[in-house]
Amino acid sequence: MSSLAGTKTVLVTGATGDTGRAAVRESLALGLNVRAFVRTVDERSQALADQGAEVVVGDFLDINTVRPAVEGVEAAYLCYPIRPGLVEAAVNFAQAAKEAGVKAVLHLSQRSANRESTSNSCRDTFLAEQVLNWSGVHVIHLRPTMFLEWFTYPWMLPYLQKGFLRMPVGKGTSSPVAAADQGRAVAALLLKPEEHIGTTINLSGPVEMDHEQMAAELSEALGREIVYQNPPVAEYVASLEEMGVYPYGLNHIGGAMIDFQNGRMSGADDNIERLTGRRSMTVGEYARAHADLLNGTGN
Repeated sequence: MSSLAGTKTVLVTGATGDTGRAAVRESLALGLNVRAFVRTVDERSQALADQGAEVVVGDFLDINTVRPAVEGVEAAYLCYPIRPGLVEAAVNFAQAAKEAGVKAVLHLSQRSANRESTSNSCRDTFLAEQVLNWSGVHVIHLRPTMFLEWFTYPWMLPYLQKGFLRMPVGKGTSSPVAAADQGRAVAALLLKPEEHIGTTINLSGPVEMDHEQMAAELSEALGREIVYQNPPVAEYVASLEEMGVYPYGLNHIGGAMIDFQNGRMSGADDNIERLTGRRSMTVGEYARAHADLLNGTGN
């Protein structure tokens, strides 16, 4: 437990999501008082309460539920899901944070946030960054690259289990990053955000690679051949629609894949290690840790 934590209260939104769960866990480990903002009470929110978090229920699109959630909070993690409403959510959160005197807002952006993207989510994220900047809140933008968790998502896992890394990104590169490592960085910044206010911090894995290289690393880690498949974006999106991915998500993935091809997910850095003292995990390390799932030999 950090001696800096004291009785500091922080807010983690999106607390039942990939990075949110990790941020709650890591913030509690640092001795912070954690308030977890969730949309509904269920077994996922109960798991957060069991760890020691204070669970509060609210809706980003209703400022009168956001305002009480930020009361008495010194630092907050703003993590909005890939769905419509991000710009309105950013406005609500900024206003509530200003009223409550929140000293730092960590905004989970995305590496491909840009106004030219054909992804509505990437454009909305760009605008959310601008809104938070204009608002005058003390903001830190976090821009992660591709999540390692993508390997376990329904549109990738069945193919990986059959030996294919299927993603329409051409020769685009990234340095995939695990949600757990992002959670460590978020917790470190919630604990001590001061020197980072007003900055944008990329969150990456330690090695930049294209998907041919990624397939090779997965092959070595999983003990079987993984072949990279690069289907047309339209074909890829159509296959996701058949799997039941919702329209906003389909639009985002289609646009984000084009951004990926054009280099917007590229780069590697050691920011997580600088913030936490421990580097982020590699593709191979993640694959070995989840080998049963990725090989289809476990639950």
